[in-house]
Amino acid sequence: MFSLVCLLAGCSSVSVDDYADANPRFVPSEFFDGRLTAHGVVMDRGGRVTRHFNADIIAYWQDGIGTLEEDFVFDDGEEQRRVWTLEPDGNGGYIGRAGDVVGDGTLSFAGNAVFLDYVLRVPYRGDTIDLRVDDRMYLVEPNVLINESKLSKFGFGVGRILLTIIRHPDEAGSGGGH
Repeated sequence: MFSLVCLLAGCSSVSVDDYADANPRFVPSEFFDGRLTAHGVVMDRGGRVTRHFNADIIAYWQDGIGTLEEDFVFDDGEEQRRVWTLEPDGNGGYIGRAGDVVGDGTLSFAGNAVFLDYVLRVPYRGDTIDLRVDDRMYLVEPNVLINESKLSKFGFGVGRILLTIIRHPDEAGSGGGH
């Protein structure tokens, strides 16, 4: 019985609260403020890299609501734009919304970790499909955030995205609202 309990405990899901004591501390309104860049890869369900991308992000806050303007350029020349708004949820986290996000995303954070869960509508073979995205981000340096996104459909993993987000606090145009 003890072995079974240990086995099941090892399968328990990870919570953002598991990182409450980890440093450096992630504060959304501090990290997501000013100019940022992102650099990443998209992988299929087998782990093969199918694309890579770079993104320029301008982030700012006004009246407690954050805005992230993300402009992506993929290795095949495709360009995508996503504009997130982060609104306080009243429980210490945020509700995340964007034009290609179905419904509301939930953003929670503790210590150096931030988790964002949402459904993303993506183009697929001349149509669109909705994918659940489980973003797990970790602040490893004050200006460096590592992100792993697990993509799933009907509960089955269909791919992953690995990326690094770098904050550029000393560059012109950083900080402040619009």
